[in-house]
Amino acid sequence: MPKYLFWLLWRTWFYILVSTLIVLLLPVLLLLTTHKKWYRSLYWVMRYLWATPILYAMGFLPKIKREYTVPNDHHSYMLVANHYSMMDIMLMLYCSKNPFVFVGKKELSKLPLFGYFYKRVAIMVDRKSPQSRREVYTQAMERIGEGLSICIFPEGGVPDDESIVLDNFKDGAFRIAIECQIPIVPMVFYDTKKRFPFRFFAGSMGVMRVDVLPPVYTHGKTLEDKDTLREEVRSLILQRLTH
Repeated sequence: MPKYLFWLLWRTWFYILVSTLIVLLLPVLLLLTTHKKWYRSLYWVMRYLWATPILYAMGFLPKIKREYTVPNDHHSYMLVANHYSMMDIMLMLYCSKNPFVFVGKKELSKLPLFGYFYKRVAIMVDRKSPQSRREVYTQAMERIGEGLSICIFPEGGVPDDESIVLDNFKDGAFRIAIECQIPIVPMVFYDTKKRFPFRFFAGSMGVMRVDVLPPVYTHGKTLEDKDTLREEVRSLILQRLTH
């Protein structure tokens, strides 16, 4: 019984924390989302004043092992990682000083308060709509042209079956990376399923380990290489998760 009470209070604290920080930052967020040219400043706010406080206030201690440091420059990268938890969003922001734009499912835009800003700064995709998927490529290429990176969780969602270590990857991240000739930086999130799964009565405080792997380059590759590239990156992440 005590652990269920803890989970109830802890999960409630998470939603209060996320909402309260957005409310406190509201004037700044409203200002910085009015122009795309201010996105780098907005990213700084999201990383240092929203994502990082949430991680630590929830009792999570990020431990990042960087086999590659993404330069804080105006070059673009495709950031990919396995996806287990809502906390993956905060953890990805914590890991990358290099400003990036999330590509994520449209359903998140329906969340109160968070959804309003999500649809203003992220590239949303309706996975049931071929037109929406095509528009993702157009928007992603536009942001890459502005020197921003892109972040996609290539599993396309969190599997209902928690025994699945790593689901099959969708093509989108790899198609965009090839078409824009940008490097792919794989990241391995080891602990978010254990620490903060989607099940309400589950989880624990503690360390959240991340490996930032060396980039997989796409220079000279064509769309004919897409499937091979996708499986290469998936294998790199899966090997870390299973050893």
